[in-house]
Formats: sequence, C-alpha cells, structure tokens
Amino acid sequence: MSDAEPVPLLLVGATGLIGSAVIEATATADVQLAALARREIAMPAGARLEMLVADPAQWPAAIVRARPATLAIALGTTIKAVGGDARAFRAVDHDLVIACARAAREAGARQAILVSSAGADAASRNFYLSVKGETEAAINKLGFARVDILRPGMLIGPRTGPSRPAERAGQILSPLIDLFLRGSLARYRSVPARAVAAAILALAGAEGRGRHVHYPADIHSLSRRVLTLKATYRAP
Repeated sequence: MSDAEPVPLLLVGATGLIGSAVIEATATADVQLAALARREIAMPAGARLEMLVADPAQWPAAIVRARPATLAIALGTTIKAVGGDARAFRAVDHDLVIACARAAREAGARQAILVSSAGADAASRNFYLSVKGETEAAINKLGFARVDILRPGMLIGPRTGPSRPAERAGQILSPLIDLFLRGSLARYRSVPARAVAAAILALAGAEGRGRHVHYPADIHSLSRRVLTLKATYRAP
C-alpha cells in the first residue's frame, strides 16, 4: 500500500472473535478492508482484504501510513488472559486502543467504530466495565467527526485459544437468559459475533456527525443490511 492510497476501512483486532467475523464477511460483502494484526493469519475461503502485519508497538505508525477514512477497533483481552494483571489488561483495552485511535485521527480519519461492552461506564465499580467506559470517553475527545460505539452483551461465536468453560456455558444458556432481559435490561442481551461484524461494515463510512451508541437491538438492525446483501449476492 502506498501513502497515496488511503484505505476506506482499517480493522484493528483482526485475530479476535469479531475481527475474524469481519474478515469472513469480506468474502461476499462489497467492502474495501485492510486489517492490522501482529501476525499472519489463515484467511477464510474467498476473503478479500489487505493484511498489514506489525508489532503492536508499531501499530500507530502503520495506521498513519494507511491513512484510513474509518478505523474499526475490535481489540480486547480478558483479565484471565493476562494472568489477572489489571495493568496488562488496561494496556490493551485502553492504552493500545487509544494509541491506535489517536494515530488514525492524526492521519485524517473521519470516523471511529469501537466495539465496547454492555454496561461500559467510567464510574462503574466493576474494573472491566470502568476501563471500557474510560476508553469510550477518551475516543470521544479525539476529534473524530463521527464515533460509533457498539455495546453488545455476551458475544456468541467460536472462540480460539484456551478453553473458557464458564463462557461456553454462558453462550449455551444465553438464549434462555435473553428471554428475561426486557425493557432497559434488553441492552444486555447476547449478540452473535457475526452480527457485530456485519454492523461494523454497515456503519463504515456512515454520514452524519457526533457520538452514536448502538445496543443489541441496534446491532441486529444494522447487521441485517449487510446480511441481506450477502444473501442476495449468493442467490443464483
């Protein structure tokens, strides 16, 4: 990629559950996507994108060179994955996310799309949710013309890496649990990673300005735009 060719959409977090779903969607979705990761990854059949590989410390520089119009961030870890180290968790879910977003904004990006979490709140007593809320607030201050924040509940989809029995049990039970999440609690409902990925593609390049928060019902509505197009594309 040359400096004269800015990318319409750059994805950070390509190896995770949602990032993998975004990449898979490129097989049929009409989107120009570049994905940034720390290592080469196996591509799903038919995937169409440009893969950028760099050490995370060099991601901001890589983003500046790519000059994306829209930056989508599906980057995150868990406390367990970093051995219970709160600082290591924050270094990924806050510091690295903000460094990438700041680089994109300085390179001229108009829009940022952030995958956050249901219940994200900088004032929360829950460490995970407070970090997610602080990250949202920091991105809002970077000066993007438009910021889209996706707040899904539990993500449904096949995970790679170490087994997570509790999370697997939660995925199995989520359809039943969702039945009881009504009214204001509906924003905590589970969402398939595939739907979040489709919502990202639907939002990329969206017109309008300001901060837009999307809850599970919104994510499903957005995703139908892309998934319907995919079904049409596949039709004989």
